[in-house]
This record gives sequence, C-alpha cells and structure tokens, in this order.
Amino acid sequence: MTIRLAWALGIAAVGAQIAYPLTTGSARDHVSVTVVVLLAAACTIHAAVTRGLRWSAGLLAVTAGGGLLVEAIGVATGLPFGAYSYASGRLGPSVAHVPLIIGLAWTAGAYPAWCAAERVARGRHGMRLLLAGVGLAGWDLYLDPQMVADGRWSWAPSFASLPGVPDIPLSNYLGWLLTALVMVAALDLVTELPARGYRRDALPFTLYLWTWLGSGLAHAVFLGLGASAVYGFAAMSLLGWPLLASLRGTTGGGEKARRAVPASF
Repeated sequence: MTIRLAWALGIAAVGAQIAYPLTTGSARDHVSVTVVVLLAAACTIHAAVTRGLRWSAGLLAVTAGGGLLVEAIGVATGLPFGAYSYASGRLGPSVAHVPLIIGLAWTAGAYPAWCAAERVARGRHGMRLLLAGVGLAGWDLYLDPQMVADGRWSWAPSFASLPGVPDIPLSNYLGWLLTALVMVAALDLVTELPARGYRRDALPFTLYLWTWLGSGLAHAVFLGLGASAVYGFAAMSLLGWPLLASLRGTTGGGEKARRAVPASF
C-alpha cells in the first residue's frame, strides 16, 4: 500500500462526485455508493501508510463500526438523530435496517476532519478533539439535505428545523455533533500513534477542503440546495479557514515555513 494508491482512490472519488449532478435515479444511487467506498478506501489506506496498521484498524473500528452501531440505534429508537428511516434497496445491503455503506461514510467524513484538526491544533489536545468533532458534524449540514432531497432517507415530521431545510429536524444536527465528539474521543483513546509528518497528510487535507468548498458549490449551483450550501459552508469553515491559514503558513517560505514543518522532514 502506498500514498500513491490512496491519492488515486481519492482522485477517483472526486471525479465520481463531480459526475453526481449529471446522474439521476438508480445511476445516482450507484454513484453515491461508489463515492463512499472510494473515499473510505483512500482514507483507510492513507491512515495505514502514515500512521500504521493498528491506527488504521482503530479508525475503522471506531468510525465504520461505531457509526453503523449508532445509526442502528438511531433507526430503532429515534436517538440521537430523531425518528428517521432509510429507503429500501437504495444504498446496497443493510443490517438492522441501516445500509452497510453508512458505516464507511462515517470513516470518509471523520478521517479528513481528524487530520485537519490535528494540523490546526498543533498539540493542543482538547482543541484537536473539539475541532475534529465540529469538522465532522459540519459535513452533515451538506450530507443530510442532499440525501433527503434524493429520497435516500427521511425523517418523521418535526416542528423544529433550520430555515430552508424543513425536512430535517434540529435534533439530527445536535445528534451528529454529540456523536462526532464521542467518536473522535474514542478514536483518540484507541489510536495513540502520532502522524509521521504534516506533509504526509496532504491527501486528507485536500479531501476536507474539497468537501467544504466543492459541496458548497454543488449545492448552490448544481443541486438547487441553496440553504444547505450556506449552512454547510459556514459549519465546515470553522475548521476549513484555520486549516487554510495553517497551510499557507507552512508554504509561505522563509524561516516561518521552516519552523512550521516538523523536524522529521
């Protein structure tokens, strides 16, 4: 496994995402599954190469396994996301009424947010966990409106929702934030090996920035989801802007750049 393979998978996922607005019906469902598989594979391979197999295994256990578990609880009880259900047969095989691909979607969202937060926090443990949780939860302000608009899952009617996004209850976003914070805390407990350097994390940085900026553009221009474009952009920017600032500081040249790059390089 190499960084090049992870990059190839990540680039393929971006290509599939670009094709998403051009598809409809079952073809769009297949594109969605393809995107998640490619992103999760890119993240898992990148984690294995840069942080080791134990770290990568912990990533999958916490995000894919934990994500599938919390979704199964959510579908069965309505906690913590509100009462919702998945459309039958739209996203591949299911367990406990939850498509298996949903667990991998948590991996695809969590890993870029984790790496970006690690970069921005620079050793401040509490800040890293908070930023990673917020970065992951912010992604849902894009994800759920897009998936609900395409009929892949739906909520029971609710009296409280964000303006312009009436079909998703506020409880969902609060549940996502809580789940994201617990997930990154669990990831922190079981995966203690450090990254081998910031330059090696260029792929997850790129994926986070692409999700933040590319999804905003797609929602606003191609998918007709203007409200979620605003909400998702604003939420993911809480980590996105600091990440961009940090990367600019590293690549700005001179003594400042040399101080920003770890000594392992």
